[in-house]
Amino acid sequence: MTQGYTRTQIALHWAILLLVAAQFLFHDAIAEGWERVEDGLEVGFSPMIAQHIATGVLILLLVIWRIVLRVRRGAIALPADEPAVLKFVARATHGLLYLLLILLPISGIAAWFGGAEQAADGHELMKNLLLVIVGLHVLGALYQQFVLKSDVLSRMTKPEA
Repeated sequence: MTQGYTRTQIALHWAILLLVAAQFLFHDAIAEGWERVEDGLEVGFSPMIAQHIATGVLILLLVIWRIVLRVRRGAIALPADEPAVLKFVARATHGLLYLLLILLPISGIAAWFGGAEQAADGHELMKNLLLVIVGLHVLGALYQQFVLKSDVLSRMTKPEA
């Protein structure tokens, strides 16, 4: 077990967050493009569609990098005095975040380039689930910080010395 995250791990955390937020904010072009695909119409080149695809691939690569670093360094221990149910929720939330951040780009690629409607449906479902899990993750961090008064939140703002 490690005592803290490196600058790289912290940077990856926040970069992935910003890229995911951008995907939500600027998804209109790809959504409209997919509607055209479903209607059997041609979709011409769109810089915003290309941006969505490129950002999705970048998220996938950054998440894989983050997982590799986590495997190599180990994970920071959860607070010892934290209730078992909160430890379970924290582990489940992190696992689901990693899983969704891998499956979302893969399903998007399968839908867009393979025309797989089931992948598109899964992509939409996972997108909504990601919002819920990110919300739970944020609420958990805020609960840790302001109710339990732990140092969990500072782990993602101050790199290990």
